[in-house]
Amino acid sequence: MQDSPGAVKLEKREIPVPLSISEEARAVLARMVGEDGVPFNAAYEMPQPDDHAGWMTIKAAADAHYAAALQGLAGNLRATSVPIEAGAAIVHLATPEAPFDDRYVVIDIHGGALVFGGGEACRVSACRQADQHAVRCYGVDYRMPPEHPYPAALEDCVTAYRLVLERHAPASISICGRSAGGNLAAAMLVRAREEGLPMPASLVLLSPQVDLTESGDSFRTNEMIDAVLPRSLLSNNLLYAAGAALADPLLSPLFADLREFPPTFLQSGTRDLFLSNTVRMHRALRGAGVPAELHVFEAMPHGGFMGATPEDKELDAEIRRFVRKYWPQPHL
Repeated sequence: MQDSPGAVKLEKREIPVPLSISEEARAVLARMVGEDGVPFNAAYEMPQPDDHAGWMTIKAAADAHYAAALQGLAGNLRATSVPIEAGAAIVHLATPEAPFDDRYVVIDIHGGALVFGGGEACRVSACRQADQHAVRCYGVDYRMPPEHPYPAALEDCVTAYRLVLERHAPASISICGRSAGGNLAAAMLVRAREEGLPMPASLVLLSPQVDLTESGDSFRTNEMIDAVLPRSLLSNNLLYAAGAALADPLLSPLFADLREFPPTFLQSGTRDLFLSNTVRMHRALRGAGVPAELHVFEAMPHGGFMGATPEDKELDAEIRRFVRKYWPQPHL
């Protein structure tokens, strides 16, 4: 990067694991960094946008990684799921154990840098949401590049939203998007509003990838500090966009007209590469008159501390509180 006026130049320094977080969270951060002080995830280099063979290779490796990571998790799930066809996409309808509240539903849009996270990972994510909220959850297994670049994923999400609207009142629907899923959840509501579809009761954006131009401050300040997502995803973004402008509001919903959006919950962490995405989206929503809550967790990297720490449990409780607040009747 070329020097810019006012740029702060830092000498090499060590960033310790802080004592201000739980012992469990400190252990998670320590496991993600090698003895040389470099995050293990920094070893992964994304292919160039036009290297489709390279993307297929890394997608296969990512799928294998997800499968291994999900083996232990799947055994703890109580919800069951069935696949539903929604246009070109599959929607995993997850149903929690009885008793559950059948008045409300969650639409879950998975993360994965716009390229990964479909299939079994998507299904497990939907089951986790069903367990967490004790309601049915629709997990959108949207198409992804390099086989299916923009706007395929967005079209699949809108189709899935129409499907859910045919079955449930909009005031009974909450939408949750994580990382890349946060991009698609917000872009889906921009498109839905353009098409005259009603807004859901609430929106949950967890470290959302809402600016594919990566113009925010934390893309520099948290580079290599976020042990989960240490580097830019610009190559992913260009692959997804397939020549479309990255600043287009349907690719970067941070730049969209956000008026009439539902009440929104936003989460990030002080070590999250997408911290700027999240805080800027919060300010944009507030500027559009949308009720919005911002939750930034101490030392949390992208995606949280892997679900097993007090901080992760606190976040889950905050999401449950927020979602129930905006459903029209008291939750069971």
